[in-house]
Amino acid sequence: MRSARRSDPTLLGLVSVFLLVLTVGAYAEKPNIILIFADDLGYGDLGCYGADLATPEIDRLAAQGLRATDCLVGANVCGPSRSALMTGRYPMRVGHPISRHPFPKYAAYGIAPDELTMAELLKSAGYYTKMIGKWHLGFHVEGSHPLDAGFDDYLGLHSNHLASRPDASALYRNREIVRADIPFTEVTKLYTDEAVEFIKADHKEPFFLYFAHHIPHTPIEASEPFVGASGKPGKDGEYSDVVLELDHSVGRVVAALEEAGIVDDTLLVFLSDNGPARFGSAGDLLGGKYVTTEGGHRVPAIFHWPKRIPAAQVSDALMTSMDLLPLFCDVAGVALPTDRTYDGKNIIKLLTGEETQSPHRYFHYYNGLHLQAVRNEKWKLHFPRSSDDQPYWAKRDSGKRVYTTLEAPLLFNLDTDAGERKNVYSQHPEVVAELMREAERIRAEIGDLHMVGRDQRPHGLANPQEKGEP
Repeated sequence: MRSARRSDPTLLGLVSVFLLVLTVGAYAEKPNIILIFADDLGYGDLGCYGADLATPEIDRLAAQGLRATDCLVGANVCGPSRSALMTGRYPMRVGHPISRHPFPKYAAYGIAPDELTMAELLKSAGYYTKMIGKWHLGFHVEGSHPLDAGFDDYLGLHSNHLASRPDASALYRNREIVRADIPFTEVTKLYTDEAVEFIKADHKEPFFLYFAHHIPHTPIEASEPFVGASGKPGKDGEYSDVVLELDHSVGRVVAALEEAGIVDDTLLVFLSDNGPARFGSAGDLLGGKYVTTEGGHRVPAIFHWPKRIPAAQVSDALMTSMDLLPLFCDVAGVALPTDRTYDGKNIIKLLTGEETQSPHRYFHYYNGLHLQAVRNEKWKLHFPRSSDDQPYWAKRDSGKRVYTTLEAPLLFNLDTDAGERKNVYSQHPEVVAELMREAERIRAEIGDLHMVGRDQRPHGLANPQEKGEP
C-alpha cells in the first residue's frame, strides 16, 4: 500500500537524498542578477521605445529579451521610487514617500532598518550583494546605509551630484570617502569600470549587482568621448549625448557577462526611476517626472535572461518596479516573508511567455502623500486636487508638470488614450464607481494626505509636502 511505502525508513532516506540533490541543483542554477537603474530616463528616450536616437546596446538587449510597454514605478521622484524598488512596497507603506534633502528636517529620514530589501533577501539565499551608484535613501542615517540594507559592498555617490554642496560630490567606498570631489564627467566610466571588474571576477556564489546610474539626471554633462556624439544641437543634444553614454555603459556590462561566460546564467533588468525631467521625452505619454500622469510613472523596462526569457518579446501587461523583489526572490529560491504586505507580484511567467495577463488588478498613483489616481489595466481615474495638495515638486504646471490642479475627476481609457487627453468620465459611471471604491480601500490601508492608513509606516517628517522647515 502507498501509505505503508511512505512510512518505509529506507524510502524516506532515499527521498531525503533526492531532495538534497534537488536543493543543491537548484542552488547551482540560481542566476546572477543585475539591476541597472537609470535616473530620469524618459519612456521615449530609447530607440526601442520610438526615439529618433539610436541606442544600439540597449536596443539589442531588448531584442534579445522582453521589452515592457506598461511598467510603472512606485513613485514619480527619486527617493520614494527607490524605496519602492528596494522593498517591493509602496512608499507610503514603508514610510518613505518624500525625497530627502540635506536639511536638518531630514536628519533622521531614511529607509527604515526593519524594512527588508531585495539585497537582504537575496543575501539570505547565498548571494553576494554589491551596489554601485546612487543610494538616496538616508546614507548618513543610522541603519539606512547600503551596508545596513543587505549589501556586502558599496561604491558610489550617496545622492545627487552637486559640486557646490559638501559631500554631494564625494565618492564613497562602503562608509569611507575615497575621493572628496569627483568631477561628474568621470562618474559613469568609473562606475562602469567597477561593474565590469566585478562581473569578471571569480565568483564562488551567485551575485546580485545593483547598478544605480546618476545619468541622465542633472548635471547634463557627458564625458569627453560622448560630447557631441548624438550630432544634435543645444541642450537637447547634450542630453542625447548623455543617453548615448548610458547606452555604452550598458553595452560594456553585457560584454563583460559574455566575456566571463555567464550571460546565459544572468537575469539582467534595465529600467528608469521615473519619467523625464526638464530634458528627455516621455514619447506619446503626457507629463514627466513630478506628476501622476503616465509620463511620470511609466518607464522603459527591459528583461534579459537567455536561459529563461525568450527573445523578441514585447509585453503590454501592467507591471511595476515593485515586482522585481518578488521576481528576484522566486528565481533565487527565497520565500517572501509573510509578516508584511507586498505590493509587487512575481512576474516570472510574464517574462517567460507562459502568461500574458498582468497579476495586478490595480495601481495607485501617489504624489508624495497624496493619492491622485487609481487605474486597472484599461482605465485610469484622476481625482480633483489643488496646489495645496501637491508636494513641493508639483505645486504648479511648469514644463512637463501637468494636471497639478484639477477641479473635477478625469477618466481615461489607456488602451486607446495612453496620453490621457480624452476625458470619458461621464460615459462610464460603473468604471468610476469601481475605481472610487478601490481608492477608498487603499486610503484606509496605506493612507492619504489627511488620513493615516492602518498599514502606513510613519514618515516622521513635519509638514512633509514642503521641502524646507515647517
